[in-house]
Amino acid sequence: MLKIEHIGIAVKDIASSNELFAKLFGEEHYKLEKVESEGVSTSFFKMGESKIELLEADGPESPIAKFIEKRGEGIHHIAFEVKDIRAEMQRLKKEGFQLLSEEPKKGADNKLICFLHPKSSNGVLIELCQEIK
Repeated sequence: MLKIEHIGIAVKDIASSNELFAKLFGEEHYKLEKVESEGVSTSFFKMGESKIELLEADGPESPIAKFIEKRGEGIHHIAFEVKDIRAEMQRLKKEGFQLLSEEPKKGADNKLICFLHPKSSNGVLIELCQEIK
């Protein structure tokens, strides 16, 4: 793994959360994007080499809606940048981690993504991401 790519934060209202985080960081978000496959709207803030991703559910069946219903707003996942997502998925599977998908999916911010089940990583949802070239 190369670095922490971003930290995902589940929010109920992305517009008001954008205002809050813009005040906190002293600058506006740089990108808004819908990820239809995950049922979310996202907003990104740049923090040095890392990013903060705000995630708002696009409907009641979205994983983010279910997360907020169970746990409330807050940190949803930590994403790590990898060089070769398929090789990293195979390596982690051999190490006993449970993948939430067998193939990477297209995610936000021009990335291929895959999540590790939190039951196999001390209760933390881990996202692997690789830049699409």
